[in-house]
Amino acid sequence: MTSADADSLLGPGWADSAAASATGDTAFLQALLDAEAALTRAQGPAEAGRAVTGAADAGRFDVPSLARRARAGGNPVIPLVEELTGAVGEEYGPYVHRGATSQDVLDTAMMLVAHRTLAPLLADLERTASALARLAAEHRDTPLPGRTLTQHAVPTTFGLKAAGWRALVLDARDRVTVVRESLPVQLGGAAGTLAAFSAYGAEDAPALVAAYAREAGLAVPELPWHTLRTPVADLAGCLAFTAGALGKIAADVLTLSRTEIAELAEGSGGGSSAMPHKANPVRSTLIAAAARRAPQLAATLYGSLAAEDERPAGAWHAEWEPLRDLLRLVGGAARDAAELAEGLRVDTDAMREHLDLTHGLIVSERLTAALTPALGRARAKALLTHLARRTHTEGRTLAELLAEEPEFRDLDLADLTDPARYTGSTAALTDRALERR
Repeated sequence: MTSADADSLLGPGWADSAAASATGDTAFLQALLDAEAALTRAQGPAEAGRAVTGAADAGRFDVPSLARRARAGGNPVIPLVEELTGAVGEEYGPYVHRGATSQDVLDTAMMLVAHRTLAPLLADLERTASALARLAAEHRDTPLPGRTLTQHAVPTTFGLKAAGWRALVLDARDRVTVVRESLPVQLGGAAGTLAAFSAYGAEDAPALVAAYAREAGLAVPELPWHTLRTPVADLAGCLAFTAGALGKIAADVLTLSRTEIAELAEGSGGGSSAMPHKANPVRSTLIAAAARRAPQLAATLYGSLAAEDERPAGAWHAEWEPLRDLLRLVGGAARDAAELAEGLRVDTDAMREHLDLTHGLIVSERLTAALTPALGRARAKALLTHLARRTHTEGRTLAELLAEEPEFRDLDLADLTDPARYTGSTAALTDRALERR
């Protein structure tokens, strides 16, 4: 069992995902080592950089041992530096971690882990957006009931619904992309002054930060951000938004795949341990679970913004696990969303059938507008309210009842009461939404 899978028994939403691999203990250890190696390469000499980079292989270190020894100093960097220094050897060992503080390395590693995890997450968002674009185009003119406050409101189209889902996914993609490109290294030394680097001979310590960023493949920070936690807050925000955006899709699919609605179905539903006939909407369920957890995890990260002094006690320590959980949850949700969108089955017959459940009342808004010129708005509304009651008590359609009213016999009631002909600007809105890339 790999470290990425060691605690995933109760995390089926992210188990066996790219996010699981990118956030496991071994992956985090490798990021710590990469941060140390990048710092040595940035400072030089070149021989020391090569020596530390060669020794910075997570497979050479004992993760459980590092975890146990981390308790003494409150973070895993302290025992890791000791072991890495020994692995590098006497000649170049003194160049390991030179001038840095533990938070420099751990924060940089955290950014590396996030940067690496967000790459497959973005790829899955692109897959989801592409699948939803195909659904929106295919069902541009497929009518179904629009539902507000749980009730049938007016007709809409499934194409517009899918286009709306895609818009949220693209919003998430854009936010994640911006955040990923801005993730910075951390380098400030003991209290964010860079003093130790100058003491070790750096002629231009701020330039060293830029060199470190190039070696690590991350952005250059404007300032050391030990207590200026914008990068972590930005991650919290884009990940929580992405979970919510995908959660909206899941919520709709869960509703529309109910047995009594069955307008949608997942391509490969999950089974039940007790009921052989069930095909549960598992992908949507796991996405919905992630969307419920993400805001609380983000709240912990936002709470760490209020960090005291130049380096805080507890605030940055509180970020590690919630951020990893967020990356895992949202990475897994993005994978599930791609599979959901690519396999989603649409029952257009059920959608059409449900448009008639209210016996034509779903177009009462249109009829009010059509009858107002002849009757006045108050009279038109009163008449339709009266006829609405009769549709329920008599089991007849609104068109049939209107046809019995002498003043409406010349109207094209078939057209006026056809829900499929009252979808407004859904086609134009869908087309406009699909223009976005």
